[in-house]
Amino acid sequence: MQEEPRPVSTGTGRGAGRREAAMQDEPRPVAGRPRLILRVTGGGLLVATAAIHLDLYLTGYRSIPTIGWLFLLQVIAAFGLGVAVLVSGSRLVAAAGAGFALATLGGYLLSMWVGLFGFKEVRTTAGIVAGVIEVAAAAALGILALTPAPGQQAAPAGSPALDRLRAGVPGAGWLVAAVSVVALAVLGGSVAAAGGGGSAAAGGGLKTARIGGVNVLVNAKGFTLYWFAPDTPARSSCNGSCAAYWPPLAGPVSAVPGVTGRLGTIRRADGSLQATYNGHPLYTYVGDSAPGKASGNGLNLNGGVWHEVTVSG
Repeated sequence: MQEEPRPVSTGTGRGAGRREAAMQDEPRPVAGRPRLILRVTGGGLLVATAAIHLDLYLTGYRSIPTIGWLFLLQVIAAFGLGVAVLVSGSRLVAAAGAGFALATLGGYLLSMWVGLFGFKEVRTTAGIVAGVIEVAAAAALGILALTPAPGQQAAPAGSPALDRLRAGVPGAGWLVAAVSVVALAVLGGSVAAAGGGGSAAAGGGLKTARIGGVNVLVNAKGFTLYWFAPDTPARSSCNGSCAAYWPPLAGPVSAVPGVTGRLGTIRRADGSLQATYNGHPLYTYVGDSAPGKASGNGLNLNGGVWHEVTVSG
């Protein structure tokens, strides 16, 4: 008697259904060309943020205590991570780049909200552009880090959670999109609430203080006053983002007895009055975190050299 052939499973049972559901839950690998685009985009955006922060460092931040070397560190790290992403395409490096971009954005937002190391950030075009680029870089690198390449097999790590992470995160695209939307919303709200460029510093009574062995003119709060070489007795050459970091002193002002010099005012481009001393429009500097500082003296920024106002009284 011949043996009856055994029926072959067609995969329509309960076990097959579970296997199909599990396969549907797995993250879809990102194909080679889209991964290359994400790699170039994410790495390139990190390098772009490094370039923006390098420009900010060279145009004023280097003289701000603590903030200066942090900016330089950010430039080096962003450039290094960007190049590493472009060269290797590693998911681990991409994750580090995404985290770094979000951390840098967080530092920028924190400095606008409460200030960092005595420095409170102001709203500038460069800062806003850098923030948007950091969100875009984090998005591109986040997708690259959370989704595996086709055919990529990771060796078991012995930990189910780590194995799952290496295999990819389900719904990575939606997760990255949600984080990006929240980050842009927080950035927009913070920028809207932050102080903008060009606002005048309070005027009041002027006095003198001895800083670095020199008698200099200071405002009512004791902050050093500066004059800008490109200015004329009738016109300020510092507007826009320049005035964000070198707030013009609002006029008119008075001086304590014994302070010699001619006081006056000029009309700025926005119609406000700015105080002058001996024909020089007056400014403070955001890099001076406290009275008695003169970190802006001698800086060659925004198209000219800045000088502390020296007095004989």
